[in-house]
Amino acid sequence: MNKQKIIDHIVDWLSTYCRQSGMNGFAVGVSGGIDSALTSALCAKTGTTVLAFNLPIYQAPEQVALSTAHIRWLETHFSNVKGVAVDLTSAFQALENTIPLDIQDGLTMANTRSRLRMLTLYAFASHHRLLVAGTGNKIEDFGVGFYTKYGDGGVDLSPIADLFKTEVYLLAEFLGIFEDILNAPPTDGLWDDKRTDESQLGASYAELEWAMTHESGAEMNPSLNDRQREVLAIYRRFRQANRHKMEPIPVCCIPDSLRKENAREI
Repeated sequence: MNKQKIIDHIVDWLSTYCRQSGMNGFAVGVSGGIDSALTSALCAKTGTTVLAFNLPIYQAPEQVALSTAHIRWLETHFSNVKGVAVDLTSAFQALENTIPLDIQDGLTMANTRSRLRMLTLYAFASHHRLLVAGTGNKIEDFGVGFYTKYGDGGVDLSPIADLFKTEVYLLAEFLGIFEDILNAPPTDGLWDDKRTDESQLGASYAELEWAMTHESGAEMNPSLNDRQREVLAIYRRFRQANRHKMEPIPVCCIPDSLRKENAREI
């Protein structure tokens, strides 16, 4: 891949979209992971205003440290970037004390964390007239739907959603993102037990990329080994379960015949 040309293409796309929207720049949540590191750096390269957010909620110290370090790196390299730290733990605790305990299962509350961060990003973005930049890659956004609906999936535009995770790593390394982030196991940071993305998905991003590109007609390929068949099954299971995230919201369309004042009843 031509790393420099792809970076220039994304930065130009971001700049054009921002200018045509009449907005001032971008708001980006920085998790300490590779996707948000690349996204925030690409937004910074537009020269527009960029607010880079560290939004911990019961966060593991190492994740907070990575986020803080990357935001500091951005501020050092780009004068248009300002870091913003908002500890949302107390706000989340207020929700824990308000929502009935019997619905506070692990997944529900993990998604609630993500949606609270989205709400915060949009509060700042609205005030400063910024676009909320999504940090999802191609596998997450269009393959297995590995994100929270109206959480980290609630964004204005998605600059890296046509990049596979392996391509994200290549571009991030090319831009000089530091090794601690490059080497950190991918995690959504929504669980107290620090579980990784791979442990939740049951497959690596590289394996899921293979599945996404080989999914069509894979049954006809007799050379697939047991692990490849297992990965295809994982990919298809997640894709089917999360299809509702990746498709437009269903709209109940009213037939013209029912709108007519004198339409006969069937």
